[in-house]
Amino acid sequence: MSTPFPFTAVVGQDDLRLALLLNAVSPAVGGVLVRGEKGTAKSTAVRALSALMPQVDIVPGCRFSCAPDAPDPACPDGPHEVGPGVPRPARMVELPVGASEDRLVGALDIERALSEGVKAFEPGLLADAHRGLLYVDEVNLLHDHLVDLLLDAAAMGASYVEREGVSVRHAARFLLVGTMNPEEGELRPQLLDRFGLTVEVAASREPDQRVEVVRRRLAYDDDPEGFATCWADEESDVRARIVAARKLLPSVRLGDGALLQIAATCAAFEVDGMRADIVMARTATALAAWAGRTDVLAEDVRQAALLALPHRRRRNPFDAPGLDEDKLDETLEEFAGDEDGSGAPEGLDDTDGTDGTDGSGDSGDSDGSGDDDPDPDGPGGGGGRPPQDGSDDGGVDGGDGSGEVPAQGEAPANESENGRAPSPGAGEQSPVRAAEPFRTKVLSVPGLGEGAAGRRSRARTEHGRTTGARRPRGALTKLHLAATVQAAAPHQRARGRSGPGLVVRRDDLRQATREGREGNLVLFVVDASGSMAARQRMSAVKGAVLSLLLDAYQRRDKVGLVTFRGSAAEVALPPTSSVDAAAVRLESLPTGGRTPLAAGLLRAHDVLRVERLRDPARRPLVVLVTDGRATGGPEPVTLAGRAARLFAADKVASVVVDCESGLVRLGLAGQLAGELGGTAVTLDELRADSIAGLVRDVQSSSRGNSQGNSRKAA
Repeated sequence: MSTPFPFTAVVGQDDLRLALLLNAVSPAVGGVLVRGEKGTAKSTAVRALSALMPQVDIVPGCRFSCAPDAPDPACPDGPHEVGPGVPRPARMVELPVGASEDRLVGALDIERALSEGVKAFEPGLLADAHRGLLYVDEVNLLHDHLVDLLLDAAAMGASYVEREGVSVRHAARFLLVGTMNPEEGELRPQLLDRFGLTVEVAASREPDQRVEVVRRRLAYDDDPEGFATCWADEESDVRARIVAARKLLPSVRLGDGALLQIAATCAAFEVDGMRADIVMARTATALAAWAGRTDVLAEDVRQAALLALPHRRRRNPFDAPGLDEDKLDETLEEFAGDEDGSGAPEGLDDTDGTDGTDGSGDSGDSDGSGDDDPDPDGPGGGGGRPPQDGSDDGGVDGGDGSGEVPAQGEAPANESENGRAPSPGAGEQSPVRAAEPFRTKVLSVPGLGEGAAGRRSRARTEHGRTTGARRPRGALTKLHLAATVQAAAPHQRARGRSGPGLVVRRDDLRQATREGREGNLVLFVVDASGSMAARQRMSAVKGAVLSLLLDAYQRRDKVGLVTFRGSAAEVALPPTSSVDAAAVRLESLPTGGRTPLAAGLLRAHDVLRVERLRDPARRPLVVLVTDGRATGGPEPVTLAGRAARLFAADKVASVVVDCESGLVRLGLAGQLAGELGGTAVTLDELRADSIAGLVRDVQSSSRGNSQGNSRKAA
């Protein structure tokens, strides 16, 4: 095994190191979700933590790492007698993104279970990680059902395998750490809430710190063992401090004053449920133990809030995680306790290595950079302020440097007469804000796919309703019991069956085929030309696309964005799982110029062709947002029709969102939908609760009832 990079040699990233150490002190905190851009030492820090975890004693021969002084009474390898154990290092188990459910929770030998009635259980990664660390890199790319199983086990401290009437349960208590790059997609809010703490990491912009990062990394690459030896003393000190904090943890007192501050903070930031309060209490207690104290102070509550609340305040995928620190300080000051040891900041002495604080618990140089306090808490002891979104990419600047949004009553821009993309100030409007999003009707791809698990279109999946049976290809994962018995029954006499058991062979086993839902590639092709540039109209269009993006997020789709205006089309966002990135690009979309509809369709066709090579199983859905007009160049309408027929020839599912408005309508979007081989809906019909949709539902229901009555009469 290669020598890991020393934890204490990680430069900066104080919040990341502190969050990991707090979970090492108290795994009950609930794990850490590390969010950040690529190349920010996320994986390095997590892997380095495993070397600091204290050794564990296990029952000899137990595959589930039972503690010898308190073995699990339900252990599949048990029962165990209390006795001496065998020490071994705490494990760090990595869960690959492409892992199967059987690999995560374990697998039953179905053949032996049916023929012999025994629980032949092969442990999975959850059993391997018991009393250790379970690391999931790119957790946002993990299938949702695996994340659900993972977080359920982490919350309950046990893993349950229920299959074909056979139950297996074993202990599964571990330190859960997930890392993710938000650019590749977000986790659902329900899953975000299940992680105890979250940390935002970013590369330092300080040249000196970046130089030190490169220097240490090069030294490690040249001689890993020698580099680790240089940091051995620091590593030993932190390891000893973790052990001491674990011993002190049961003695830490969480007073009523600190509890009141925790409850008031969670209420002030309107977090859902009570999990945030519990996590904050456990985190504040772990912070006190890490600092060597037996009382929880206001500064511990403040630090706990900064680690436990930012990801719980998100209401939709377009909200940036973060916390208003001024509001936090005001809340802590308002609910500061009395001088009774309950966590009030008044009257603090300097015996714990901290300076006096005000009612907010803010200790000034808490990042360890002060002149009089050189990092009193060791690695991760300072900072405590997750990086806040600088709103660099969340504005409405259209790239022209103006960053201004014209007034609502400003006249719309005219199209460029020469067909070229207009320059700023000459026919181009600055971006307008999107209207409020709404719940959209379900748009799906017809037929039955086999793509990645999701919630949009019908597909053959590992989870869902059972529709049939087949011979297994490779390992059996979902047994179709009736089909298996039916296949084995005719051969019982030839196999010499004499007892009550069924004689089952490998060839008899049948895999259940199931139908569920898949995620699709939803490619938005948005008309940003001058004909769409009326401000209220474009605001409504952006609101509709934003609503569809929110729907794509909820249905676990990949999304892409192609825009066309002036004389050309561009890929504003290549296909990605990051729906919020698409929302940012949409917000900054300017309008104006002619309508190169054919160019937009051809560019979208190229995007789908390339993506089909990368991910052939994921079926596309093209959402074209336009009024159907085509201008610029020779025969623009004819060229647009030819481009549209390419999608029809490839049988690509498509929907045209008709943005035409006014009393006189040309119906061009409907004609274009016919060329595409798709359907057209208006902005109003796109709403799930639209009047037109309700009328169609009522008419459809009425026709169905009439047909049923006619059949009865006949």
